[in-house]
Amino acid sequence: MTIILNFLKQNNRIVYIILALLCLTPFVSAPIALLLGLVFALSLGTPFPKFNSKMSHYLLQVSVVGLGFGMNLMDSVKAGSDGMIFTLFSVVSVMFMGIMIGKWLHISNVSSYLIASGTAICGGSAIAAVGPIAKANESEMSISLATIFVLNALALFLFPVFGHWLQLTQHQFGMWAAIAIHDTSSVVGAGAIFGEEALKVATTVKLTRALWIIPLSIFTSLYFKSKGDRVFIPWFILFFVMAMVLNTYIQIPTVMTHGIVTVARQCLTLTLFFIGAGLSRSALKMVGVKPLVLGVILWFFIAIISLTFIYIWY
Repeated sequence: MTIILNFLKQNNRIVYIILALLCLTPFVSAPIALLLGLVFALSLGTPFPKFNSKMSHYLLQVSVVGLGFGMNLMDSVKAGSDGMIFTLFSVVSVMFMGIMIGKWLHISNVSSYLIASGTAICGGSAIAAVGPIAKANESEMSISLATIFVLNALALFLFPVFGHWLQLTQHQFGMWAAIAIHDTSSVVGAGAIFGEEALKVATTVKLTRALWIIPLSIFTSLYFKSKGDRVFIPWFILFFVMAMVLNTYIQIPTVMTHGIVTVARQCLTLTLFFIGAGLSRSALKMVGVKPLVLGVILWFFIAIISLTFIYIWY
């Protein structure tokens, strides 16, 4: 076993490429792709860390836009507006709790703020947006991203299981995943695992919530008393909406839209492999106990109150 492991480590670039190509085939599902990435990273390391990080970021955006060609605008607007009812309360409450509990746990104010931002809106994207505005240093960014990343990876496996156990409908699960799971990648992945309707609802509601990056960025500049910082705008959300508009009002051949959606799904599977392959042992060590405790508390809070909201309203 040791000889085989050493051989694989010496040839981890080849193994990485083979697994990535395998994820583009229909034989590998979304959760399996993430699992392959995690096992690979923790046992063999990541041979192309910069490439892996960039690809997971951009390929996710391309995948989401492609999925828009399989959605109807009117149905999506209804799903998104349903989620907006709860969005304001959840964002404000998570941010407030994150700051207060962070102080109680003696975590730096910036780290607590970043972890709360990632939990409240859209994981790493929110942290990347508000981090520079909050003047976060490399350590604070890394700790916050690693905390959210670890919990986000767990969510992709756990939420579909709990969704079936709780006997949630497709719509209920899509809403729950969009609100309670951190990153868009795992939201879309969990929705795809649970079902077609869950995927549509989860994607739309999550992207609607992602728009809150803009007001949060403005608030961050006021909270940390910084001026002149650029506000990150997730432009791929606009392209996602444009794809839905085209699919709804223009008679695009079904063969073409089906092909685009199929390719987008496979790209999403590959994205999840890249996400898993980006988790390193050093990242796990970097998280530490206190930031992870804060992340788990906020995660449980948003998961429970959102599930309660969904049971009451749906």
